[in-house]
Amino acid sequence: MSVPESTHNLIDTHCHLDAAEFDADRDAVALAAQKNGVARIVVPAVERANFDTVVELSQRLPVCAMALGIHPLYIARAQDNDLDALALLLSQHSASGQVVAVGEIGLDFFVEGQDIARQELFFCGQLRLAREYDLPVILHVRRAVDAVLKQLRRFKVRGGIAHAFNGSRQQADEFIKLGFKLGFGGAMTFDRALRIRQLATELPLESIVLETDAPDISPEWIRQQRNSPAELARIAQVLADLRQMSLVEVAKMTTKNAQTVLPNLLNTAAQ
Repeated sequence: MSVPESTHNLIDTHCHLDAAEFDADRDAVALAAQKNGVARIVVPAVERANFDTVVELSQRLPVCAMALGIHPLYIARAQDNDLDALALLLSQHSASGQVVAVGEIGLDFFVEGQDIARQELFFCGQLRLAREYDLPVILHVRRAVDAVLKQLRRFKVRGGIAHAFNGSRQQADEFIKLGFKLGFGGAMTFDRALRIRQLATELPLESIVLETDAPDISPEWIRQQRNSPAELARIAQVLADLRQMSLVEVAKMTTKNAQTVLPNLLNTAAQ
């Protein structure tokens, strides 16, 4: 699909470009995304072991912007002092605006056998850091929306993004009240994803941001294959079709939404 010049401002608000799946062609993937209309790619860390990789990537590729955090599914191998390491990096990079969010953080009640108490310990610790450094958060909320909302009401952070949102309309409205945008990506492209598609159609467009979660959550046209940020324009087109809008309108608004909720994206704009 060709992308009109006027849509060359899409923002992929969630892409794990540091993942091993991109080791062979990472720079080419980033370039392909830019050629397909993606102006910025937010790369969230998932554990202390990849903090430095995410920092290096964001500094080496101007299209990339970093978020730093510890993912709930990586808590089992996290050490207590990992929060101290995160705080140190946030102190080093937040003043310059290089960090756009604390993330990917949150709760995951989908995977069995998880230590929920330890997940909540790290989640709350990272919400405290986000509040201390006045940063938004990028949230993982799988099967844990109400529990995440409970902590957000307790720790007043400056908003952020509920990544891969798949909750109810009522839950969506609660996130919006707290200053959050909702991330929509590849799952929205499947006809059978009725609830997600209804939300994408009916929620205020001002509350939606786009994401790929590459290399995961591949859209319908490359199902079970590696996802990449270059697919974002086609994902945006699906959203435009669902809402009976033009791609240009959707690109303009979702980009504005991303810049509003992650204001440091403007401070770290790609040259």
